[in-house]
Amino acid sequence: MSRETKSRKIRYAVVGLGHIAQVAVLPAFRNTKNSELAAIVSGESEKRDKLGKKYRLDHLYSYEDYEQALSEVDAVYLAVPNHLHREYAVRAAEAGVHVLCEKPMAVTQAECQAMIDAAEQHRVKLMIAYRLHFEAGNLEAIRLAESGKLGKVRFFTSEFAQQVTDDNLRVTEDVERGGGPVYDMGVYCINAARYLFRAEPTHIFATTANDGEERFSKVEEMTSVLMRFPGERIATFTCSFGAADVSRYSLIGTEGLLTCDPAYEYASEIKHQLTVRGKTREQTFPKRDQFAAELVYFSDCILNGKEPEPSGLEGLADVRIVEAIYESARAGKSVELPAQPEKKRPSRVQEIHRPAHEKPKTVRVKSPSGEAA
Repeated sequence: MSRETKSRKIRYAVVGLGHIAQVAVLPAFRNTKNSELAAIVSGESEKRDKLGKKYRLDHLYSYEDYEQALSEVDAVYLAVPNHLHREYAVRAAEAGVHVLCEKPMAVTQAECQAMIDAAEQHRVKLMIAYRLHFEAGNLEAIRLAESGKLGKVRFFTSEFAQQVTDDNLRVTEDVERGGGPVYDMGVYCINAARYLFRAEPTHIFATTANDGEERFSKVEEMTSVLMRFPGERIATFTCSFGAADVSRYSLIGTEGLLTCDPAYEYASEIKHQLTVRGKTREQTFPKRDQFAAELVYFSDCILNGKEPEPSGLEGLADVRIVEAIYESARAGKSVELPAQPEKKRPSRVQEIHRPAHEKPKTVRVKSPSGEAA
């Protein structure tokens, strides 16, 4: 059972101190009033010491002391490698600690379900860190999709790519442990198609490609996916670890189209280009602290007994599609997905505005746990 919150601030332990934790999660606490950074957990003592001093923390723990860290906090922000999400989420739930977990939620549907079950059994909140569910530009895209301004929305297309170095955890861990571009980048495209169409796909077809570089010996270089949705709608995307930076999607209807470019970033503004009946309008949404927004939202859910959106079911929905993508790529044929019950989806009422902060320098050490990724 979850423990009683002793104050109107939720005390967090950030677990895993890799790049995203250092440049985005740790600084975000300065932009929250209902959340407090109370502890950090890392396998690297040098990193713990430097960051503990920077953030004036007394509670610094190794992974071996995780249970002790849990005794000091109300919630954890899990930024460990993907294949460890289930273990650290379940252990937190068993200690009565609420869980905010980075995406992808886990590597398999079974792992996702174990996290959901543990949270329910021990009466703690579980939320997956889909930061764009609170971002103004992204939520405006959802509003436009539902407004009819584009006419009947017919198809979605997206490209998300970057060049990943050969020592990065994203390529040194194989797909069975959550490595590769689909788990890392494809989930953004999958999630966007699902919330813009307000539906779940019925069929998945995917193919992968690899140019033979050594850095892609454990994972594919890129994957292209076609998802068929109810209402005779189609979504396609390509995600890659071996191409120039791109982060965009387009939503095309019978009367207009919306392009978001960049679409998925946290370190820059988000831009819209809306074309309806031949007339084009552009809108820029300034950079915000998306991580502070999700911390504020999750803490509010804990303090006020509300169920979070995005929940564990949202994370599970994406992971089942990721598994279907790899099944389709291996088999070379379409994979049919069973129908899913209706669930809550993001809407404009979830927008939370927190000002952007300067990107801090990261503490880099040689990390066997992969945290330096």
